[in-house]
Amino acid sequence: MEGLLAEHERLSKSGTFTKSLDDIQKTIDLLVKARETIAASEMPFLSSIFQRENKSMLIVTLVSDTETASLNLAKLQTPVKNSLEDVHKDLEEVRKCQSKYLKLLDKKFKDKTLPQMDYVALSAQPALINRAVAMHLLREGQFSVASTFLSEATKDQVAENVEEDLTMSGTEQDLGLDSLKSESLRKQFANMYHILHEMKNERNLLPAIEWARDKSEELEKRGSNLEFELGKLQFVWLFVGRPNQNGQSNLYEGRQHALEYIRQELSHFRPRYHRELQQLCGAIAFCPNLPQSPYRRTFLNNEAWDELATSFTKEFCALLGLSADSPLYIAATAGAIALPHFSKLQVIMKDKRTEWTTKHEIPVEVPLPPSYRFHSIFVCPVSKEQTTDQNPPMMMPCGHVVAKESLMRLSKNARFKCPYCPNESHPKDAMKIYM
Repeated sequence: MEGLLAEHERLSKSGTFTKSLDDIQKTIDLLVKARETIAASEMPFLSSIFQRENKSMLIVTLVSDTETASLNLAKLQTPVKNSLEDVHKDLEEVRKCQSKYLKLLDKKFKDKTLPQMDYVALSAQPALINRAVAMHLLREGQFSVASTFLSEATKDQVAENVEEDLTMSGTEQDLGLDSLKSESLRKQFANMYHILHEMKNERNLLPAIEWARDKSEELEKRGSNLEFELGKLQFVWLFVGRPNQNGQSNLYEGRQHALEYIRQELSHFRPRYHRELQQLCGAIAFCPNLPQSPYRRTFLNNEAWDELATSFTKEFCALLGLSADSPLYIAATAGAIALPHFSKLQVIMKDKRTEWTTKHEIPVEVPLPPSYRFHSIFVCPVSKEQTTDQNPPMMMPCGHVVAKESLMRLSKNARFKCPYCPNESHPKDAMKIYM
């Protein structure tokens, strides 16, 4: 990789490109000058057509003008030829660098065939794939593209097939391939993007606060504190002094507005967030010296707006019955992470002439980031197999866990020694773990 980067840096710093452009510009200047000279020589010729009626004089002028144009064109041959040769010489170095660069690219990123799978999990579910694509476009705010995709995807598909293939909840029914059903969802996401724009770009929390108040009961059922966090950030924004028309902030007026806001708008949060409200009001005593006060993280947090925008997006999607991130994006990212491991696995299996026949499990563990792990799993340390409902994890009195089949195989219905510590136990003493 170092050689590739070095060649790229050398190519980018090369002055050959500028020199080539200068040579091309010189050629253009020569052609423009020749054109102006020929055009200037044609003016007396045109004047003579209108002023002279003598035919012989007209023919002499025509011949003279043609000779002048030919002479100017002849003078261009050598300079233009030399200029083009210079351009070719300049580009020769570029071609050499390009050739080296391509070789280094081919050497570093070797052409590998993608792993071939006999079993594709979603091959029989085209409606699911189409809905995931349409849903991703809607979530990204690409409403016109989503509408076009939905109309194209539903041309040759019967609506009954979707109902037979997939069982959807009330919210998920709005995510079907019917473009009419996606209209309400489109409006929902349009509203979300409007609120996020006001929050991030305009520092305006009022649309988000209004939405949170309308959804207060749903947010309360989820145990969400989004409404309070929005009001808290609004208090902080007022406290530090909202900018006026000149872009300046008045700290004294800001404190007054903040106190009025907390009395009028946040007083109903007192039973649940009494301590947090006390801290907000207590910051007034440290107002002249906030950077060195205990409240600096609350009042001088530059990431608070982005964090709250992320929290708002998560809660907004949750109320629609959706995840915070696009499932299509998550699936594509996880697939890109797993692809090198599957490619290596396929090479090993080909060399050893073995096959993997289990459809619902993968033969290797893919190191996905923690945010991409949505289901708790347990792999038995003895058998190296993932536990299932028929083969659940069992915890022995010593605290170590193995799969039930491994436990029965080790114990043979009698006392046995733990494979990881000296403690002995009986299979009946083991406890089933629910994940």
